[in-house]
Amino acid sequence: MHMTQEIHIKDIADLDRAAKEFLEKIGDNTLVALFAPMGSGKTTFTTAICRVLGVTDPVGSPTFAIVNEYMRADGDPMYHFDFYRINKLQEAIEIGLYDYLDSGCLCIMEWPENIEELLPEETLKVQIRVNPDQSRTIFWEE
Repeated sequence: MHMTQEIHIKDIADLDRAAKEFLEKIGDNTLVALFAPMGSGKTTFTTAICRVLGVTDPVGSPTFAIVNEYMRADGDPMYHFDFYRINKLQEAIEIGLYDYLDSGCLCIMEWPENIEELLPEETLKVQIRVNPDQSRTIFWEE
């Protein structure tokens, strides 16, 4: 049976709380695909997740590099992908996508729709909805 998990983010100040709750709720899931329209806050939410995990490197959207690696406070790396500019699946494979996905490290993916057929079955498909009051709702099925 599928259950929908939901986290409401009322504003920017609420982000870190929401990111912490998100990490608690996803448990051992390391593959997180963020499906959301342009400007809905994918990078902003990823930045909050990084803060909660103690990343001190500057976090930005890896639009040109496709993947950024950050070091968490616990010493583990985590990976942040942006597949916005991917035109062919082969491009994702060539950056070593499967090595990252198989690493056991947290992988957060923006614009996963561009490589959806490459995503492993266990990928957590998370959606961000922009509400009329500009708050956000993050939700996924489990």
